[in-house]
Amino acid sequence: MLLGVYTGLLLASLAAARQPSTLQTQIVPSNPPVTSKDSASDHSLNVGNCPGYTLGSLSESQNGLTARLSLAGPACNAFGTDIHNLTIQVTYESKTRLHVNIFDTDNKQYTIPQTVIGRPPPPKEGFSHNSDLVFNYNPSPFAFWITRRSEPHATPLFDTRITSLPKAPLGPVIANDNNQYLQLTSALPLDANVYGLGEVAERGPNGGTIQTMWARDIADPIDENIYGAHPVYLEHRFDESTKTSRSHGVFLMSAAGADILLLTPPSSNVSLIEYRLLGGVLDFYFFSGPTPKSVVEQYGALVGLPTWQPVWGFGFQLCRWGYHDINDTREQVEKMREANIPLEVMWNDIDLYHAVRDFTSDPITFPGNDVRAFTQELYASNHQKYIPIVDAAVPKQVNASDIYHPYTRGVEQWSEYIGQVWPGYTVFPDWFQSNTQQWWTDALRNWSNSGVEFSGIWLDMNEASSFCDGSWQRNRGNLTNTSVPFLLPGEPGNPVTECYSAATFGPSGNMTVNGTLTCQMDNSVNKRGLGAGKQSGVDLNVPPYAIHNGNGRLSIHALATNASHADGQVELDVHNLWGLMEEKATHLALNEILPGKRPFIIARSTFPSAGKWAGHWLGDNFSLWSYLRFNIAGVLQFQLFQIPFVGADTCGFNGNTDEELCNRWMQLSAFMPFYRNHNIKGAISQEPYRWESVANASRSAIATRYSLLPYWYTLFANASTFGTPPVRALFFEFPDEPELFAVDGQFMVGRDLLVTPVLSPNVTSVQGVFPGRGSVIWRDWYTHEVLKTATGANTTLAAPLGHINVHIRDGSALLLHATPAYTIEETRGGPFSLLVSQAANGQAFGGTYLDDGVSNPPGPSRSLTFSVTKNQLHITGVGSFKVGQMLEQITVLGVSTTPKRYTASKAELVISDLSVNLNREAIVQWN
Repeated sequence: MLLGVYTGLLLASLAAARQPSTLQTQIVPSNPPVTSKDSASDHSLNVGNCPGYTLGSLSESQNGLTARLSLAGPACNAFGTDIHNLTIQVTYESKTRLHVNIFDTDNKQYTIPQTVIGRPPPPKEGFSHNSDLVFNYNPSPFAFWITRRSEPHATPLFDTRITSLPKAPLGPVIANDNNQYLQLTSALPLDANVYGLGEVAERGPNGGTIQTMWARDIADPIDENIYGAHPVYLEHRFDESTKTSRSHGVFLMSAAGADILLLTPPSSNVSLIEYRLLGGVLDFYFFSGPTPKSVVEQYGALVGLPTWQPVWGFGFQLCRWGYHDINDTREQVEKMREANIPLEVMWNDIDLYHAVRDFTSDPITFPGNDVRAFTQELYASNHQKYIPIVDAAVPKQVNASDIYHPYTRGVEQWSEYIGQVWPGYTVFPDWFQSNTQQWWTDALRNWSNSGVEFSGIWLDMNEASSFCDGSWQRNRGNLTNTSVPFLLPGEPGNPVTECYSAATFGPSGNMTVNGTLTCQMDNSVNKRGLGAGKQSGVDLNVPPYAIHNGNGRLSIHALATNASHADGQVELDVHNLWGLMEEKATHLALNEILPGKRPFIIARSTFPSAGKWAGHWLGDNFSLWSYLRFNIAGVLQFQLFQIPFVGADTCGFNGNTDEELCNRWMQLSAFMPFYRNHNIKGAISQEPYRWESVANASRSAIATRYSLLPYWYTLFANASTFGTPPVRALFFEFPDEPELFAVDGQFMVGRDLLVTPVLSPNVTSVQGVFPGRGSVIWRDWYTHEVLKTATGANTTLAAPLGHINVHIRDGSALLLHATPAYTIEETRGGPFSLLVSQAANGQAFGGTYLDDGVSNPPGPSRSLTFSVTKNQLHITGVGSFKVGQMLEQITVLGVSTTPKRYTASKAELVISDLSVNLNREAIVQWN
């Protein structure tokens, strides 16, 4: 913990050292957890008399500066023993990135190793005089602020000066919150537009939110910490005088448990962002933008760009917890084919396992040879794929006759921490051990050789989660007890009955399609209070300050924070890294097991740089309309985090879905990167063939998705090459329109497509805002007709069940698959078409990236450009990849002349039977 006086920068003793020490034992006790009263007894918890720091021993260079920060007076020891000497290093790493690192001079505090997240090498040229960002400081009491070089007198981007903050004392800024511990605080403009700081579903009330950085296994609550930790945000500022906007980003490179507060104190003319950390250092990176897209790209250049996805990953995917055997699994593939609903990837949940153990298949319900035959049929005959689940925990051997090689081979090498997950008592891989990588690779390879011939891997429970509080060594449970300490959904005593009666609704779910609700269900989830530090019964196990972990003590439903890793690292310091390190290990393993093929991994717990290794799904959501809306916010959040391949459990995971909700959700998810339908054991079935209306909506939405595959694939090639986010909030494309800054019910796919889904039940229309304030022509994707929009206000659109509104932006040229088929491979084998939506001046432009879609690393490619001007299309390309399919049809919208095959009502020209070779330059004219 870092503390001091109320100057914005508040520094005190950090939570845990790299090696066990007196300080470490103060906050990672070997004894049972203490209560909040006991943990606070040795500390005042009051920073009002803390002295702050003074800067000295300054050394400047062409890349920045280094200085010492010394405690400016007697230590206050409010939350621990104050550190007397700190070092600050300021490095201008590029024209757009500034690095400010404040750490203890003795270098005992935990920092994220380079082996976990690599950092760029030191700059080879000096940027201190031409950087877009400027570091400013006061030496005593020390405070700093960041400005733009081009706007030295504008409101700073980040500002820790006491003169910039609200007047003290503030009192509790959020009701019932403990406002005694401040780590580092910066002023923000009043009601600033801040995006990021996840992972979280929605946001709290106006005036204040707390985002807790502690990875947590929990079914998607609102405004609480969940699976991942991402201490990065983008701020977007609008200048009323110039009517223009600029964006910048701030990233704290820390794995420490933390609270990050966004606050607007009562009667204050400024807002705040406040960091409260349990350990580590203050390692900040600032990104100058100035556009939202460039901020995201600059963040990606630091933490790493997203992995290349195989093209088949963009297909529709199906799973549920409850496919009880291989025949049930095969039946879903067959019924999807019978219904002619495209299915690209079939998944299995933990039903696959023998005794719920990783790297196994049940010898009765999923015999290895039967699973092998099934997967080979998918691959060879159907052009489909298969993905199984892998949980984080490995079961502990029950007795000497219990033969389970992943455990016995691991325990030969390491000591063990025993927790409890699905198979009973379990142990957990230590990713910091040098030989864990080979052990993990062998386990996955042996599993594939046993019959589970996977195309990719699904990583679940990797926060890491444990069902018992603390370790077995402490609780001494019965190792032969392989049950979980709660009833599984759907079992006697725990039916999944939300808004559902089997006698009334049958197997298809509760109907709301014809305008009549069969029940009134609360679409909201209760929000927990923000005052965990003062809640009765909360056990503050680790530091005197308790972050607002939704589970209370940090060890609940997790590994104990005093568990030791290799080299003496403790779980308190590295808890948030567990999922990231498993994702990296799995990615490297698949590189060996499936050589030359792109690893496809979907994971739950993430941390900065996880996108280099895996994609993400939004966890155990609910079959509620409110979560249909959260789907959009969640996907947009992870675009900023550089984990762009993301999606929600379509139709909802927890609870029972219904026909109308599933209909709308199958349409929405067709415009999200990761598209999978998945639900819980015991709930009604929700495969899209179960309802005729959902089947029809799914066929239409998937056909649109597959026709757009070249567009999707190009967006993700740009993400993996430049870090450009594929899915975007509206203001990313129209940054100077403040009415767009809070829009969360619409989104852009790339630059050119605007999606306006229905997010509420029993409606046949939807409202949406159409950016551009009249300067942009928006055309309907399906009819190609020009939309009459209201400038800067909502436009009402028809939205009957089964229809999702999609509009094309003018000035675009989209290469499409002309005949979307049942699978991605079949679709890619068909001809191309080109859709041109001209701007008012008759111009349009587009680009497409093509390669074989699977090679790792990517092999030969071809980048095509389509330029339209003056009734002429010019096609050029670079790259050695041979495009086997011809461009057969061109549709041009916004044509002012009247050539043949012209539809006047749509200003549409269709040119067919072209057979344009995309391996050569081509020109197409019309007049």
